[in-house]
Amino acid sequence: MASVSAPDRGALATFVGLVRDHHAGRGVLGLEYSAYGAMAEAACARIVAEAEGQWKVRVALAHRLGGLTVGEAAVIVVAASAHRDAAFEACRWVIEAVKAQVPIWKRERYLDGSEAWVDPTAPDGTVPTGGTP
Repeated sequence: MASVSAPDRGALATFVGLVRDHHAGRGVLGLEYSAYGAMAEAACARIVAEAEGQWKVRVALAHRLGGLTVGEAAVIVVAASAHRDAAFEACRWVIEAVKAQVPIWKRERYLDGSEAWVDPTAPDGTVPTGGTP
């Protein structure tokens, strides 16, 4: 939060994406995020720059990679602005852009021992995809 805070910013909006214990009716044990590092970092930087250009905000964005268990934070977005509307709008836009544009893949591990790659652009409740990213 310190990286986006300033005396002229009176609003701070955050989004923290946590690992859920279920998806599409299946019990989830944990998940693993994989990425093409350089491309993912560049895409995240573009998204942050676009948000900061579209709204009068400062944005911080972090997405974890590797194995995570239920309840752990996977992604964090923080947007700070003079007023709350811009902070909320930018925060929402950033997380949606990350899911749609950043080459990060998610493989879920289920309670029954199976695993599946999940399409990050699919609406909640859709059946996970099989195969590899």
